[in-house]
Amino acid sequence: MKITPLTIEGAYEITPVQHGDDRGTFLEWYRFDKLAEVVGHPLDLAQANLSASAREVVRGIHFADVPPGQAKYVTCVSGSILDVIVDIRVGSPTFGAWEAVPLDDRERRAVYLAEGLGHAFCALTEGATVTYLCSSVYRPGHEHGINPLDPALDIAWPVAEPQLSTKDAAAPTLAEALDAGLLPDYAICNSYVAQRSRI
Repeated sequence: MKITPLTIEGAYEITPVQHGDDRGTFLEWYRFDKLAEVVGHPLDLAQANLSASAREVVRGIHFADVPPGQAKYVTCVSGSILDVIVDIRVGSPTFGAWEAVPLDDRERRAVYLAEGLGHAFCALTEGATVTYLCSSVYRPGHEHGINPLDPALDIAWPVAEPQLSTKDAAAPTLAEALDAGLLPDYAICNSYVAQRSRI
């Protein structure tokens, strides 16, 4: 597999090697050793999530308090999505920037995002099914969101009318989350990740 850093520090695109014949296809969609070699530490697997979404559904932008945060390894096992990673770490050189990676059941790419980054995606097909491995379990009260339609972020969602959950639609803008002290700190995130790299 090929693991390529994205423009946002702590985010990577993973492209697997697919082996196919008349019976179908086989690939390694996750290798802990290959990922650890690139990011500097293994992904601690604490929880695995799966979601199926109707076309034009946007989920996110979600993030968790750091520490421990929640690193994610995301792939689309059926259908197609546009996966979006947002740098919400206060003090980061790319604070407020976002990057999009198409994930689908043909190329079978994945993305990895470190603790402290925001995550969202848009379903481009009916029943788009996404699975993600997480470094920590869901912790009520420590999980947050930013409105994915925040004009200041200006994310180019590729659908005419993004469908949001009530919770995501009511989420604060990036500026409001910053004012409320909800956003992770870049230095704290880096320190936490570096500490894990020494374990």
